[in-house]
Amino acid sequence: MSPYHRPTSLQEALGLLAHPGLSIAAGCTDLFPATGARALRGSVLDITAIAGLRGVTVEGDEFRIGATTTWADILRADLAPGFDMLKQAAREVGSVQIQTSGTLAGNICNASPAADGVPCLLALEAEVEIAALGGTRRVPLAEFITGVRQTALCPGEMVTAILIPRSQTGGESRFLKLGARAYLVISIAMVAARLEIENGHIRAAALAVGACSAVARRLPRQEAALIGARADAGLIERVEAALITPDLAPIDDIRADATYRAEAAVELIRRAVDDLVTRDAEAAA
Repeated sequence: MSPYHRPTSLQEALGLLAHPGLSIAAGCTDLFPATGARALRGSVLDITAIAGLRGVTVEGDEFRIGATTTWADILRADLAPGFDMLKQAAREVGSVQIQTSGTLAGNICNASPAADGVPCLLALEAEVEIAALGGTRRVPLAEFITGVRQTALCPGEMVTAILIPRSQTGGESRFLKLGARAYLVISIAMVAARLEIENGHIRAAALAVGACSAVARRLPRQEAALIGARADAGLIERVEAALITPDLAPIDDIRADATYRAEAAVELIRRAVDDLVTRDAEAAA
């Protein structure tokens, strides 16, 4: 049997990680399927016993989501409405068993184009905290995932937290995904939308699309077109394919072709924006 390590301190874990060849394990919901075998190959570094790595806390001007925080933990956490999209995504990540075991940090480290948490975290301006024996650094999530199954992690490093500015958690948010069926499905396209509405106008907008490019993308052109507009039924007319598709690079695979994915992303953004505007109007009535 290959060596199995379960340290109880971060420093111990980083010391072990300084030696190459270890696979970091938390929920293992991505790690096990990727092995194609009945057991994990090579040495395993289980980080689930490290105190302080699990849970959601507020530290100064930011929320801190520890590296071993599960999807179920996110669902139970008392969070601002801007996090609603992340909770909605959590409800659609596999089965309840997967939600109980799988971690948000594992979702970003797996770096799948269809990782449900990534569009939501992009729309929250998330940063990734990375630790090694030499110290800690922070990387914007938009720079952390560099390609399919590729991240900015260097040898000897591990993710310790996902950090979200409190200033980016205002307004209301929505997550929508399209798949071949309603549950237990890998997305063909998914979107996260967060709108801040003030005095009947859009004060801030954050939109992101996943599963339509090798890496999930924000939509700066479409966001700019929404800011300042009236938050009414006519807002949906400002959601245009010409403003969305230039920021995507849709992929072809067994689930859908690039053209269908691009069209689906536009429609999902329209539905998410319309839903948020309708919700705001109902709350004001």
